[in-house]
Amino acid sequence: MLEEIVEIKGKQKGPTSIIIAGIHGNEDCGPKAFQKILPKLKIEKGRIFFIYGNPLALRNKKRFIDYDLNRLFKNARTLSKQEKTSYEYQRALLIKKCLRKATALLDIHASQTRGSQPFIICEPKSYKLATYLPANIIISGFDKFEPGGTDYFMNRLGKKGICLECGYAGAMGATKIAEAGIMAFLKALNHLPNKTASTNKQLYKISSLYRTKTKKFQLTREFRDFEIIEAGQTIGLDGSEKIIAHQKCSILFARNRKMIGAEAFILIKTASR
Repeated sequence: MLEEIVEIKGKQKGPTSIIIAGIHGNEDCGPKAFQKILPKLKIEKGRIFFIYGNPLALRNKKRFIDYDLNRLFKNARTLSKQEKTSYEYQRALLIKKCLRKATALLDIHASQTRGSQPFIICEPKSYKLATYLPANIIISGFDKFEPGGTDYFMNRLGKKGICLECGYAGAMGATKIAEAGIMAFLKALNHLPNKTASTNKQLYKISSLYRTKTKKFQLTREFRDFEIIEAGQTIGLDGSEKIIAHQKCSILFARNRKMIGAEAFILIKTASR
């Protein structure tokens, strides 16, 4: 692993931005993009912090060591004693110090669903910045349904936080999306010249997130990210209870789970600007 935090400064004054990769250790497209970009990157304006989010999990190729790092950027009063003594919480405290110095964040992620397409996670105030990134779908509502991410923390500070999901984590193309996203972000924030926006984005928002009630949640079958779910369709069994969609929507991050309170799937619907 290279330096865990790399700071690059331009010759001219400009904003301070942050790009994070590897918050989840089983998503290596961002770290691979860092290793390609950083050795030769020179910016014109401002400064950038490039951060390897969870180095120990990356080395072990695990999503996390103790707790999901991307749920620990909440107020400390809402976290358990066990969470606050974890390796990931110490990483969150370190990363927060950098986030407070910046005006905008790009956090690189990837989906564990095969065939997943790239998309952007952000709230409406960051839509304009998101138009520069190499994905045609924007989803809002994660701050409400899945609080505690790096983008959530930036939004709470009144700044701009964006996550770029680069498609399926196991696909070779995910690293190329990560590279393109990083370069587009640098141009959008004027760290580099020649920014170009693509305003043709599809907007979605989260309508619900299902958390398991038992230690055995089983999907009826494998669901693709953004697959259409019809009203009345059974999505899975939580113990013996059928979990049914109440309206037509699309599904995201659907997983079998073996613990109570786990995030089993997200349902999304189209949104307007």
